[in-house]
Amino acid sequence: MAIRKIAQIGHPVLRETARVLGREELASLDIQRFIDDLIETMRDANGAGLAANQIYQPIAICAIEVKDNPRYPYKPNIPLTVLVNPVVQLIGGERFDNYEGCLSVPNLRGLVPRHLRIRVTGWDRHGNEIDREVAGVTAGTYQHEIDHLNGTLFVDRVTDSRTLCTWTEFERHHRAAFVERITDLVDRVGS
Repeated sequence: MAIRKIAQIGHPVLRETARVLGREELASLDIQRFIDDLIETMRDANGAGLAANQIYQPIAICAIEVKDNPRYPYKPNIPLTVLVNPVVQLIGGERFDNYEGCLSVPNLRGLVPRHLRIRVTGWDRHGNEIDREVAGVTAGTYQHEIDHLNGTLFVDRVTDSRTLCTWTEFERHHRAAFVERITDLVDRVGS
């Protein structure tokens, strides 16, 4: 396993639509090693998720994991999940505002409206079918990572640019109110 460099906003790879993989390619040693590197890089950076194009490979794979993450202490834990060729289906129209950041957009956060409930289909790293519904902050995390595979960054989804702030200013001025709101959401929907 290797820790890879993370692409930063402005690099063209972050705007590419990820290429779908077939099962045979997914099973290859190169892709399985790549998935190990993706996970290792995400963990090293304390990310809640990481998409393949963030480490310069525009293929339809992302990893998600939250385990008492120090960058996001208010996020519910999510077991390690590798999504291959994921597709999101929105469930209902309810949304919530999620203050998001990104390893590819360092030191910036902003409010992003996310769907409260989604259905995700695709494969795991071994080509087994995945079909699950996720809700709340967890649904926001899934949407954020799958957006990367479509060449979309969270800053593209910020509807009010006045919510953009550095991490320091988020901590000083916005964190307490956001954590209170998001904790209520977690209590209501369970994730």
